[in-house]
Amino acid sequence: MRNTLRDLRTSRGWTQEQLGQALGVSRQAVNALETEKHDPSLDLAYRIAAVFGQPVEAIFDNPHA
Repeated sequence: MRNTLRDLRTSRGWTQEQLGQALGVSRQAVNALETEKHDPSLDLAYRIAAVFGQPVEAIFDNPHA
């Protein structure tokens, strides 16, 4: 699933490790999301949206929908 996670993270000066800690996931999980190798669960997508103060739709784009 396409996303703007890397841009959002780097615009705040956060490392993948720091974002992972904020979300309760590993750095590897953040990397997999950023490189679009893994889609987030609905719960994780909402946590990501909350951390960045944006709606889920602003961060994630499902080209197959």
